Amino acid sequence: MIKPICKDTFFLAQTSVDCTKEDLYLAQDLEDTLQANQEACVGMAANMIGIKKRAIIINMGLGNLVMFNPVMTAKSLPFETEESCLSLSGSRPTVRYQKIEVTFLDVNWNKQKLTLSGLQAQICQHELDHLEGILI
Repeated sequence: MIKPICKDTFFLAQTSVDCTKEDLYLAQDLEDTLQANQEACVGMAANMIGIKKRAIIINMGLGNLVMFNPVMTAKSLPFETEESCLSLSGSRPTVRYQKIEVTFLDVNWNKQKLTLSGLQAQICQHELDHLEGILI
């Protein structure tokens, strides 16, 4: 279901809590809401749709990937960039990494490990920040 985008900075600044299997419905809500905002958005965290859970979706080019309880386990090649966010107005400078490794649970609740680079790595880091209450 398409959900409204949360713009409440107090809510967005809170740390998200781990997902359980009961939160699998979030995959469809994130997919639908990202699709509805695809002109202005390439990734989304559950708190952006008002749910304080550790779930994100990132655009992988040919499709989207939902991650439950994602954790960045490695990072390399830092660079400075500027990002905007659907939940906030304007853009802000930040430091990201060209290459990261992330572990997560997929929509079948299987543990996965993935290496991301370039734009997908940057999108993932932005959404991981959302889960920690870091506003970019």
